Amino acid sequence: MSLLLSRLCFSKAARVPFLILSNSFSSSLLQTPPCAIISADSCGPDMGKLIISIANETDDTYLDKKVPLELMKKMGTVASSNGWVATLKDDGILRLQDDLNPVASDTNPKRIPLPPLETLPHCQTKIITNVSLSSSSPEDEDCVVAVKFLGPQISFCRPAQSNSGWTNVRIENPCFYSSRVMFSKKDEMFLMPGSGGHLIGSWDLRKRKPKTKIKRLRLRDFPELSKTKREILHSCCKSEHLVESRTTDETFLLKQYKKATSKIVKGVAQMKTEALMVFKLDQQGNAVYTNCIWGLCIFLSKAEPFCTHAGSFPGLIFNVVHLLDVDETGSVGLYSPSIHTWNSTSTVPYFIPPQNILD
Repeated sequence: MSLLLSRLCFSKAARVPFLILSNSFSSSLLQTPPCAIISADSCGPDMGKLIISIANETDDTYLDKKVPLELMKKMGTVASSNGWVATLKDDGILRLQDDLNPVASDTNPKRIPLPPLETLPHCQTKIITNVSLSSSSPEDEDCVVAVKFLGPQISFCRPAQSNSGWTNVRIENPCFYSSRVMFSKKDEMFLMPGSGGHLIGSWDLRKRKPKTKIKRLRLRDFPELSKTKREILHSCCKSEHLVESRTTDETFLLKQYKKATSKIVKGVAQMKTEALMVFKLDQQGNAVYTNCIWGLCIFLSKAEPFCTHAGSFPGLIFNVVHLLDVDETGSVGLYSPSIHTWNSTSTVPYFIPPQNILD
């Protein structure tokens, strides 16, 4: 079923530009471009009007949509996936909210409480690494929510099911303790890279009691680096991220290298990306270095990473990884490679993936 790009239009309700995708088998599909959450302008004691940065525009967009200002604080949210943010308050209940989704209703926001968290022996559930949803909404009957905690525990639940409870798994291998989980639509399972990028853990929720399966990756065609560059990268903080292109069914492993700068903000050294490498995964367990992802672009932030086709949104540059964090924002051109980053103005460093709405 092919989707043909028709034209740009403008939503009066949300004041966010949309792409209309015409589909011969259904009604028109409205799709928002990717965007970044920047901040909110106070319009009352507890509420503010949302400010976003649309990926294919240069200036920030000021919306009429009102959001709770508490969500814009440093610890107001703990994670984000598919446009939903997760909050964890003093009552210990993890909630999924659509307040920061630019196209969601601000008069009737959705706040979905998850079951009370269960802590496995010798684990903790106070610090969350990230959250991943298997579908666009936790209200979908088959949606599975994965919560990765700092340390050995990962937990799963199905919020839309009446008898929903947590399925808790303890990960024995410590290289996954600080990793972030993602959902692979292609494989229909949750995946997570181990520290260093040589291992991938997986959980198949189609099975009643999912077990941790570990697959070894062979990093291939690693780029040649000068001695100086190798020394710089060895001194960096490293992190690994998995991201899937749902338009091409490709899976990529990103290795990000960040180094502390001389700039200190509130007693914390600001970090800057020194290098970012992309490896394409194949079915044989190889992760092959590439500086070309063709027409794709990747969005890497504190939210679950995602990938989109640049041609779907005029003005987006292809073969680029966009970055957003508490201390920097910018992009990495893969072919050069070139890194262009500057100080972040985002108080909630989340990229929001394209959102679909039926016309």
